[in-house]
Amino acid sequence: MYIIAGLGNPGDKYKNTRHNIGYDMIDALSDRYGIDVSSLKFNGVCGTGMIEGVKVLLLKPLTFMNLSGDSIVPALNYYRAEVENELLVFCDDINLAPGSLRIREKGSDGGHNGLKNIIARTGSNGFTRMRFGVGEKPKGYDLADWVLGHFSPEDRRHMNEAMDAALEAVPLILSGQTGKAMSLYNRTANADE
Repeated sequence: MYIIAGLGNPGDKYKNTRHNIGYDMIDALSDRYGIDVSSLKFNGVCGTGMIEGVKVLLLKPLTFMNLSGDSIVPALNYYRAEVENELLVFCDDINLAPGSLRIREKGSDGGHNGLKNIIARTGSNGFTRMRFGVGEKPKGYDLADWVLGHFSPEDRRHMNEAMDAALEAVPLILSGQTGKAMSLYNRTANADE
């Protein structure tokens, strides 16, 4: 079983915010592959199904961002999934322009508290992650206010383009072709386009 987790915060007030792009990706995969994501398990909302012949669990942790590992680790343990080979995580990244997509097979948390918690809970940074640029916080903004804010219409358009690319990359990752997914779909968006 491949665990695909989209990081975010539960509740309507966080819906469609910059920090919840991971949830948006789980919704997009759910729609594309007809996977019902409504079961309450593993401290999250989840559903199982098939993506291009690979059995997956789509998971939205309900633990709030900073405790994402408290949802992901029970799912990994239940399915005896390997962190390094059977975990894909979607999250936001304030260091990338809106619409940028960065796929990596391993790496640091990059200052992202959700990734930091997953690394701490699993004891590994060797899992695949897709980071979606949401833009750097403007000067004078509080970081929490920025990431919990909503996209401008233009930035949302850039995000939708990145999500379309990510949807194409997921089957490659699931088939063990992460390097190919990186070369085809890593993209740097220019926020001034």
